[in-house]
Amino acid sequence: MAAAVSSSSTMVATAVLIPRFPTAIRTARCSVLPPLPPRDSTVSFSSSVKLIPESKRFSLLQTKASEETSVDAGELFTDLKEKWDKVENKSTVVLYGGGAVVAVWLSSILVVAINSVPLLPKIMELVGLGYTGWFVYRYLLFKSSRKELATDIEALKSKIAGIE
Repeated sequence: MAAAVSSSSTMVATAVLIPRFPTAIRTARCSVLPPLPPRDSTVSFSSSVKLIPESKRFSLLQTKASEETSVDAGELFTDLKEKWDKVENKSTVVLYGGGAVVAVWLSSILVVAINSVPLLPKIMELVGLGYTGWFVYRYLLFKSSRKELATDIEALKSKIAGIE
């Protein structure tokens, strides 16, 4: 039998389980799972950390920067200004940048709309998993297909860079 006790000030419900039989009678354990072995109190996380020598333990945790990485805001703005001055078609760059911002905004609206349809997100996940599996089988599983993918990527990079 279970009795629910609720507190009106915090609006929290707690279930209290009351056994049907006295605890003296319930000696036999009926469980599908085997009981867990007793916990060895001598070996714990803190004692396993203590087994590592202190100098090695601290060397694992320390990280060092290889060089100074301080960023000067004035230098950053002067670099950006120089690059902006080198651009010939400033209106085209602004138009493409604005178009990219609008495209990201519209795609986020589309994703939220698709996510609100009850079964569509799960179907899209299945489609994505299927395509990922196909891509791995087609391009990553075998050595010859990996070489083919690498040549396709290099051809695309040269086409984008205008070398071709």
